[in-house]
Amino acid sequence: MTPSAELPPVLFLSHGAPPLADDARWTSELAGWSETINKPKDILMISAHWENAPVTLSATSQKNELVYDFWGFPQKYYDVRYDAPMAPDLALEVERLTATHGHHVERDESRGLDHGAYVPLKEMFPDADVPVVQMSMPTLDPAGLFELGKSLAPLRERGTLIVGSGFTTHNLRWFNPAGGADVTPPSASSEFDHWAEEAMARGDVDSILDFMHKAPAAREAHPRSEHWAPLYVSLGAAYASGGIEAKTAIDGFWFGLSKRSWTLT
Repeated sequence: MTPSAELPPVLFLSHGAPPLADDARWTSELAGWSETINKPKDILMISAHWENAPVTLSATSQKNELVYDFWGFPQKYYDVRYDAPMAPDLALEVERLTATHGHHVERDESRGLDHGAYVPLKEMFPDADVPVVQMSMPTLDPAGLFELGKSLAPLRERGTLIVGSGFTTHNLRWFNPAGGADVTPPSASSEFDHWAEEAMARGDVDSILDFMHKAPAAREAHPRSEHWAPLYVSLGAAYASGGIEAKTAIDGFWFGLSKRSWTLT
């Protein structure tokens, strides 16, 4: 059952790299999380891996290859498929809603889903039977993305699952495959994760948007903010629907990075 009897939740998830598929614990956590959510009508994905202004939507008229936006991995990760249906009606609603808030929306009919979208979706909705469209982030400005998220809130009333896909900490200098997925995280990663857990539990939107000044080890946890930024959109969509109640759905660390993820209602 959904946390709300009336609206689907809004999610923020830490999406991992393509080898997430080989991590039995994390894939099980994602699958278990999806079982707590009623099957949505469709899904709007906002991934850390697509920054483009103006707001742009992925393909809605023809199937396109996934965006294998990573390098140096074994071939099996480039052979992955996720043939979810197109979501043209959802794209039209996104255009309508964001236009009322001053956003011009474009389409990129040549663009498929990137790994910030299909990697977690393949674990959460493995049948690939829920229509999906991906939306770009037109800026990394926290207030701007929060307002964009607020404009998308009415999508929940039509049964759309809004998903921000990033990483709660994301400093690839910490990533050491030799250490294993369960390596003790750097103190900066664990400190930021603890702060994020408490700030989200309080619904402290102001602190989250101003994380560079409010969070410990913020610049170490996010040398660049693109993996934290999808959370702003998710927060806006939840906030505009009547407030924020955040529940941790997944916690722990993966190669030193916090994989904390939230259900927002």
